[in-house]
Amino acid sequence: MNATDDEKEVTIYDIAAALNISAATVSRGLKNHPAIKKATKDKIFAQAERMGYRFNTFARNLRAKRTYTIGVIVPRLNSMFMSSVLAGMEKVSNEAGYELIISQSLETMEKEKKNATTMFNSRVDGLLVSLAYTTTEIDHFKRFIDKNIPLIFFDRVFEHPHCPTIVINNRTAAYEMTEHLIQQGCRRIVHIAGNLNRNVYAMRLKGYQDALADHGIPFKEEWLIINDLGAEDGVLAAKHVLTYAEKPDAIFSANDTCAVACMQELRRNGVRVPGDMLVAGFNNDPIATVVEPNLTTIAYKGHEMGEVAAKTLINLLNGANEQQAAATIVLRHQLIVRDSTQQKTTEHEST
Repeated sequence: MNATDDEKEVTIYDIAAALNISAATVSRGLKNHPAIKKATKDKIFAQAERMGYRFNTFARNLRAKRTYTIGVIVPRLNSMFMSSVLAGMEKVSNEAGYELIISQSLETMEKEKKNATTMFNSRVDGLLVSLAYTTTEIDHFKRFIDKNIPLIFFDRVFEHPHCPTIVINNRTAAYEMTEHLIQQGCRRIVHIAGNLNRNVYAMRLKGYQDALADHGIPFKEEWLIINDLGAEDGVLAAKHVLTYAEKPDAIFSANDTCAVACMQELRRNGVRVPGDMLVAGFNNDPIATVVEPNLTTIAYKGHEMGEVAAKTLINLLNGANEQQAAATIVLRHQLIVRDSTQQKTTEHEST
């Protein structure tokens, strides 16, 4: 067999000749046509696989005016929460016959703009987006909205009348966490927040402030630390807190990564957690149950968020009514109390 034969594409006519049936029967069988018996279909698919037949998805997509791909833009891929979200999206999308194209903005609006252009040019059927830290407007998604390409924001969202959002009630969750700390006897609670351009961090700050106000505790600006919520930021936050003349009795971080690093730095400096200071986080990352003491946090299911986002998008692609296009879907959350905020567990803890 020469090189030209090696490169020759297998066609439905080759399969038909091998099975001694018509090319029309092969074509209908490959399309899973109900008029073709299951036994015949099985033979056709088996022969197609043996001969290395490649399905012409491009032609199918052209006929259907779909690419059967869904674009996903996330801030970062190296996050346990986001990995869980993507797993949920993948499950639902694959079951519905769609593939995901995933990209990360690396927390910058500029990279997010480039990602949006790539997704648009790749002709994705719809787009799922969690916004970057530095995103201040969403003009780069306007072309999707203008062409009625479904666009859904999840977790870190932007309110738009034509774009559904998938969120938890961050304000209520942060209120519950702050109230829990107050119920433990804390009055000087530092909050470590992320970029307040993002709804998740702005609402968590608001919930924290609401809880202080409802319990007659005045908010102080020095109790608010805003950073990127990375591990190094947690270390710096702890060092900063240790310079306060009046030490806090609790720290509530807007994510677990920062909370854990902060707690570890406090302990390295002789601060007992929770004996001297309580520490709480948000997200229920796996690290929360590995660190000692285990971290009190807010849990919400990333996998569920991914599933709901993908299902909502696919419903829109399949012609869901316009009212759904403006929906805000609020998922459940749960306050999980662990040792890092329970005074009684460390009465005899050494420094």
